[in-house]
Amino acid sequence: MSRAIEVVEYTKTFGSGRRGLDGVSLAVAPGEMVALIGASGSGKSTLLRHVAGLAVGDRRGQPADGGSISVMGAPVQRHGRLARDIRTRRAGIGLVFQQFNLVDRLPVLTNVMIGGLARMPVWRSLVRWFTRAEQDAALRALARVGIPDCAWQRAATLSGGQQQRAAIARTLVQRASIVLADEPIASLDPESSRRIMEILRSMNQEDGITVVVSLHQVDYALKYCPRVVALKAGRLVYDGPSIALTPGLLREIYGAELDAAELGRAAQPDGVPAELRPALAGARS
Repeated sequence: MSRAIEVVEYTKTFGSGRRGLDGVSLAVAPGEMVALIGASGSGKSTLLRHVAGLAVGDRRGQPADGGSISVMGAPVQRHGRLARDIRTRRAGIGLVFQQFNLVDRLPVLTNVMIGGLARMPVWRSLVRWFTRAEQDAALRALARVGIPDCAWQRAATLSGGQQQRAAIARTLVQRASIVLADEPIASLDPESSRRIMEILRSMNQEDGITVVVSLHQVDYALKYCPRVVALKAGRLVYDGPSIALTPGLLREIYGAELDAAELGRAAQPDGVPAELRPALAGARS
């Protein structure tokens, strides 16, 4: 079976000479739910943007061999050059950002239907003309994420948590086989954060969608994702089961940034499973 995501010896060097990603290799199987953790500037967002084909890595020998990225067995980029059919690859990748990326002045329903633009004729996508079937699909997606009553509101009128749910509904309409979520709960309150993570887990478990979610809050990573991948200064420093994370590993990954912001809200009654709490407790000490 093809890997959902395959990153091979991938390097990204910024103009300043700093390595945003440094020889990263990673494979994610179809149907996995993986947390991407690390301190600020570790390369989490950079990696997700490159997997989605929104940015390119180093070209061969300039200053390093940039490596390659593939999704579902098809190339996204290699040695700093995007695949010719990159639009086809992107059509299968749903993106969820911290900033929601909705068009504020448009109704929520229209924002969600935009997820299907890649499958529409060009002329319909330009004028945003949607069929009744496409509208029904968007309404079902909004019901799935728990905000069907918001369909005709302008996106700007929604709370942050509701906007993020609308953004996730858009990936459902897109029929994405892979969802890359970049800090989707960073600006949300605890209850909204919990609901967003439960929706992502539902999509993974019930629909078989591969989910890679970058998180600052370690407790959410442990609670919702069986596998954790950690980056530090652009290098992959841990890739394994959540349950194997130890206090020492967390301190190594976060260093001086290991504080309440990263450990999150593990004190909640519905926080991480009991068998994972010692890692957080030990990391605090």
